[in-house]
Amino acid sequence: MAATPPDAYVGVSTLYPFRSCTDNWNISIKRGEPASATIIHELNGSKALHFSYSGPRMHHLEDFETNRRDFELTRREFLIAGTAAVALTALPRIAKGQPTANAQSLNPIMTKVSFNVNGKAVALELDTRTTLLDALREHLRLTGSKKGCDQGQCGACTVISGGHRINSCLTLAVMHEGDSITTIEGLGTLEKLHPMQAAFVKCDGYQCGYCTPGQICSAVAMLGEIKAGIPSHVTADLMSRPELSAAELRERMSGNICRCGAYSNIVEAITQVAGRTA
Repeated sequence: MAATPPDAYVGVSTLYPFRSCTDNWNISIKRGEPASATIIHELNGSKALHFSYSGPRMHHLEDFETNRRDFELTRREFLIAGTAAVALTALPRIAKGQPTANAQSLNPIMTKVSFNVNGKAVALELDTRTTLLDALREHLRLTGSKKGCDQGQCGACTVISGGHRINSCLTLAVMHEGDSITTIEGLGTLEKLHPMQAAFVKCDGYQCGYCTPGQICSAVAMLGEIKAGIPSHVTADLMSRPELSAAELRERMSGNICRCGAYSNIVEAITQVAGRTA
């Protein structure tokens, strides 16, 4: 235990956790001088006391006469008390806060970007941190691409860039300068649906419809991958053109999640467009 301060002092502070105590204690000292203790912090059943004492120098906490049971500590209580003491010591320094950053440094960095979206050339001035998904939804008002997990895990944001399917929530818009982007709005119209859109309607390949735009864009690009001979993780022979088997289809579409569970109908729609039965 640390030694207490010099003789004739008032308001000596010592933190020590107690399992149970009242708000104010009268503590007797072996030498007979009066002292008092006041609770200044309580956390998870442990109470830290502030000792006030005026009298001769005292070198050890053992000079206080208290009930031994009140000082029985568990390891958890000891760690809590130590953390509280460090926090109280650092509080004045933390309270000063951080220096205010230069207002100019808080302004976003804007840049111009242009690309082709659904056959139309567009030019935008965007914050360099803007994702392609936000550029499509918030700036071009193409809300067919959905923001699901915003972490590239659900596939609801899938669009086609240069013939390849991508998760638009994981790529920055500035990375697609000059690229050709196709969203669900660019695949077909109400008057003339894309064959994949028509197959999803016919086979009831959706329920709530939230993931459907990403499913359709992913399926269209996936068939293009098979046509180009690009293998997948389950392709048995890498030297031959992959076939649209049930295993190939499920593996290639595994990045698009349907929480409604319409997978069997989605498989049926895709195989119908591919002209095969998986």
